[in-house]
Amino acid sequence: MSRPNALQRRQALKFLGAPLMLPLGGSAMGSLLTACGGGTSGPTPSMTGASFTGMAAPSLATPADMAKTLVASTLSVKYTDNSTQDYALAYQPFFTTGDLVPDGKGGTVLAGGYVDFAGKPIIDTTVAGKERQFFSDSPDGTSLLKLPNASVTGVKGNAVFAVVQFEYTTWAQDGKTDMYGRLPSPIAVLTLDQDPATGKLSLVKYHNVDTAPAMGLWITCGSSLSPWDTHLSSEEYEPDAFTASTSAQFKAYSKNLFGDETKANPYHYGHLPEVTVNPDGTGTIKKHYCLGRISHELIQVMPDQRTAIMGDDATNGGFFMFVADKAKDLSSGSLYVARFGTGFSLDPAAAGAAITWIKLGSATSAEIKTLADTLKPTDIMDVSSTDPGDATYTKIWFSKKVQWVRVKPGMEKAAAFLETHRYAALKGGSMAFTKMEGTTVNARDKIAYSALQNMQDSMVRGDAAWNPDYNITIEKKLNAGGVLAHTLSAGQKDSTGTAIDSEWVPSLTKTLLIGEDLAAADALGNLANPDKIGAPDNLKFSERMRTLFIGEDSSYHVNNFLWAYNVDTKTLSRIASMPSGAEATGLGVVDDLNGWTYITSNFQHPGDWGVPLHNVVKATLDPLVRANYKDRFGAQVGYLTGAATGMRLMKA
Repeated sequence: MSRPNALQRRQALKFLGAPLMLPLGGSAMGSLLTACGGGTSGPTPSMTGASFTGMAAPSLATPADMAKTLVASTLSVKYTDNSTQDYALAYQPFFTTGDLVPDGKGGTVLAGGYVDFAGKPIIDTTVAGKERQFFSDSPDGTSLLKLPNASVTGVKGNAVFAVVQFEYTTWAQDGKTDMYGRLPSPIAVLTLDQDPATGKLSLVKYHNVDTAPAMGLWITCGSSLSPWDTHLSSEEYEPDAFTASTSAQFKAYSKNLFGDETKANPYHYGHLPEVTVNPDGTGTIKKHYCLGRISHELIQVMPDQRTAIMGDDATNGGFFMFVADKAKDLSSGSLYVARFGTGFSLDPAAAGAAITWIKLGSATSAEIKTLADTLKPTDIMDVSSTDPGDATYTKIWFSKKVQWVRVKPGMEKAAAFLETHRYAALKGGSMAFTKMEGTTVNARDKIAYSALQNMQDSMVRGDAAWNPDYNITIEKKLNAGGVLAHTLSAGQKDSTGTAIDSEWVPSLTKTLLIGEDLAAADALGNLANPDKIGAPDNLKFSERMRTLFIGEDSSYHVNNFLWAYNVDTKTLSRIASMPSGAEATGLGVVDDLNGWTYITSNFQHPGDWGVPLHNVVKATLDPLVRANYKDRFGAQVGYLTGAATGMRLMKA
């Protein structure tokens, strides 16, 4: 897609921010969630609850706070002996993109640096005499994990790993050449030295994963950690195969990846990559072609290790589900799209809308990869932008526009897995959502959550992209977006009456939280209420803290925030603020990593003000942001930690 300005990009994008690690327990980065013993006078008190005391939004009274990642929140932990301990939180980056970081071999490597299919650096030549390797200003999905028998030179404590992907870079260094979607997304494995006494993480090795086995990566956005400790990546805004050959963006991507603007095959992109970390701190990647070719944002695999729900960051997007044939293996299974009944409402008190699932097909990744290698779009479907006056065509809504489509004989499987958006609409899926972003699960309550960055266009009655038959209707757009809650059930059947082989099927959808658009900008330039969520993107749920974490990708907040929402107390707390103009991304939660709990979250493109009203702050903040983040070309990957001695879950 084109990137005419930051607002339009964000309305088709998502967020990423420096990984926020929340150690909850030892000292400097504490494990809040460990309940090991230690006292001499009976059982050690264990944790009974956690809550956050939020922080105020930064203001121009302290402009330096608006130009950096600000954390001024507190975590409070309660114990079985009725005592409470409070921990002030702080932010600690691993690196700023563009830094030279250790490669684990005695040398250095450029953090977030771009390479081509052969692994050679891609050079930015837009400023004569200042040629340099491109590096990303947009780190996104991050997974934190450990492996048995890990062994990496230089680690003195526990070896743990983070997989970090880089969604795109905004501009070439001339500040004029738009680079969005024109470079192959890099992905890296970080080896981190975890101090057993404090939980502190220190970077000792940065390894670029070779993406050639996946044919390169396209706009990798949000991610999740699988139940079997692999990194589930994403490729969003799948290139339209019918127009890719004339797309300046896709041709530039192909040229930068392969050295040939005609070589990249659009059917190789828009899928789900999976990264496996090796005990030596390297990583390998494979791409799954059987989870639908959609605008993959952030997948969530359920505790059965087979069922996955998927964000679809598109306009006229759908709610999709995949049920794998085998646990811990996404290489084969069945793909479904949701059909909603009546009752969808922005009112959290409303009864909600029931879901029926339409099976689109079953396949293996290998067979769909073969189809992707060999088929052209016109082999699969006929697509017309005007009514052909032929009853064999079906009218659908696709990316804000009406189209008429028909599947070629015998091409149903290819259509289901390579032209998923069009095929899902043809089969009757409710292709009505706008920018369904992160997904996550509250396993104890069997509730899944989905973020809608914006509620507009195809969701709004009377809009050109709206179809009343989809049963997803709001009366007025809500730019500030919201979070949906899905009841997960066993015993569900698909639209043909066939049993779905899963006990984790979304069966009812309600609204959990919504933001609030302002009628006019406030004095700072906010177009949405800064004390409510605004354009939620990444979501992650902590079972131990009973907390839903929400990161923003908003052009409506002057600073984007990270929120903590306690699902029991219904308390929403602002716990971090990103640099002005940056998205919050890379959100992740690991409740227990060698006794420590971590929350990761990154940020992207600081100082990228996409709304004209942000000029209220631009004159003041632009020089500060430039000084902090490599003239606005850098962004950070990091974590939240204790500001002083860190946080401990269990008492000594």
